[in-house]
Amino acid sequence: MVNVNWELQSCCQHNQVVFIAAVGVSTVVILALWRTFLLTPFKLITVFLHETSHALACKLTCGDVEGMQVHANEGGVTQTRGGIYWIILPAGYLGSSFWGMVFILSSTHLLATRIAAGCFILALIIVLFVAKNWFLRWLCIGFIIFIAVVWVIQEFTTFHVLKYVILFIGVMNSLFSVYDIYDDTISRRVNSSDAEKFAEICPCPCNGVGWGVIWGFISFIFLCASIYLGLVILS
Repeated sequence: MVNVNWELQSCCQHNQVVFIAAVGVSTVVILALWRTFLLTPFKLITVFLHETSHALACKLTCGDVEGMQVHANEGGVTQTRGGIYWIILPAGYLGSSFWGMVFILSSTHLLATRIAAGCFILALIIVLFVAKNWFLRWLCIGFIIFIAVVWVIQEFTTFHVLKYVILFIGVMNSLFSVYDIYDDTISRRVNSSDAEKFAEICPCPCNGVGWGVIWGFISFIFLCASIYLGLVILS
């Protein structure tokens, strides 16, 4: 039986230091380039995962996905029919945070990195047939090519670049999800936001702003948990 080092005794070993450094560098780069066009593709892929999470929640609750759109202004929409609405609504924000955690944890092991990259490419291919606008289709094609090229580079060199790309996407998802929740539901009230719609069908114990705070807190927990669990895996 494998003993899991939950208390992180004797931290930190080389792999753990590299992991923390990679998360730290990714965070600094993201914050430094936040307002620049260089991060736009990664922000859009976060929006893509947000909408994909809505779609998955719909399908898992026996609904139908009628289409997905991601726009250049970092907005998106998923058309659904049926399903359990109070599960579908929070799935966007919380789902992108969850996928951020999955990507971060996947970067701790080469096989897991390959599996995450493969699943990501598969999801992009599936969305190609669901997308309702050409911008989303080109976004999917662009990232399929990008991930595939990075994967080939990793396989034919000694530099594990794919795991750092997967880690960067994970950190980007986690940070952008927290920011998006704050921007859409707390700093300003957008009546069409998922939190406001959720408050209409589930007003207790709070309004849209309150749900935004709760979802933001959960998203931040996902980010902290991903770092802690990553260190545990590498211990």
